[in-house]
Amino acid sequence: MGEAELNRNRLALALEAAGLDLWENNLLTGEVTLKAMKTLTELGYSAREMAAYVDEIYRLFHPDDVATVRAAVDDHLSGRTPQYRCEFRLRAKNGTWVWYANYGKVMDADSSTPGKRFVGVTFNIDDRKRREEEIAQINRQLAEQNALLQSYNTALELLASCDPLTGLANRRRLMDVGGNECKRTERFQHSLSLLMMDIDLFKTINDAWGHQVGDRVICAVADTCSTRVRAGLDTVARVGGEEFVVLLPETDYPSALSMAESLREAVAAQQVHTNNAGTSVSVTVSIGIATQKGGALSFEQLMNNADKALYQAKQAGRNKVLGFHAAVSHV
Repeated sequence: MGEAELNRNRLALALEAAGLDLWENNLLTGEVTLKAMKTLTELGYSAREMAAYVDEIYRLFHPDDVATVRAAVDDHLSGRTPQYRCEFRLRAKNGTWVWYANYGKVMDADSSTPGKRFVGVTFNIDDRKRREEEIAQINRQLAEQNALLQSYNTALELLASCDPLTGLANRRRLMDVGGNECKRTERFQHSLSLLMMDIDLFKTINDAWGHQVGDRVICAVADTCSTRVRAGLDTVARVGGEEFVVLLPETDYPSALSMAESLREAVAAQQVHTNNAGTSVSVTVSIGIATQKGGALSFEQLMNNADKALYQAKQAGRNKVLGFHAAVSHV
């Protein structure tokens, strides 16, 4: 056995062991001088079918991959890429699509003479691509589940911080926001005001018209407050059955008093429909105001001061607005 034949045998053994199918094209004549028969055999085609497909190999490519393969070949033959690499699907005889890869290069080329031979190998990458697809599918499912979980968490956080009847902030949310606003007031030396509001004689509404109408009244008062505050800055919360708090950052006492009077008048002007056609009820509110500047008080103390002012407003005859007056002056 001569050295050349021995080398060919060694090459054939190496290619077989590596699962590579050698091919070669003559760039001058366009002839396929070495055909990828192993690949076609692997795909299940007979010798006669192989003969039909070798010269029209693109008939076996997945329609979505043809343009990609042609572009990769053209990029290398025109010198834009140092080698030809591409991944694509081939149609097996049983109709399934199998992933393969090509690696090739123009041979016999030098600085003055273009290469005459286009040599490369084809190898099966179907297992790898399917594993990649499985991993991608798992990642997509995980992403969808994470997004769903995030939406559930957001909904739970909303439920945990909102009053279910009115959609306003609940006491828990109010305490969190209020604590932060007191810190901000101390840091920037701003004024912070709080309105404590209670629906007057609310029990008589429930007794006379039932809880359904009572809930409508609560929602009507909540809507009045929500539509008159500064979005993104003020906070309206329901802290009891018929009790509300309006937190007003960067608001001094005169401004808080003006806001409170506006709310009191708007609530008194409302008409809430009852279950009887054409019948409506109206209510009034009493409001207590507490203001501080510079973080002298905790949020709990500010609420207590507003609550004391609210009590005084009710004692004074209801449907009134009173401010808390103590050693801490209004600013």
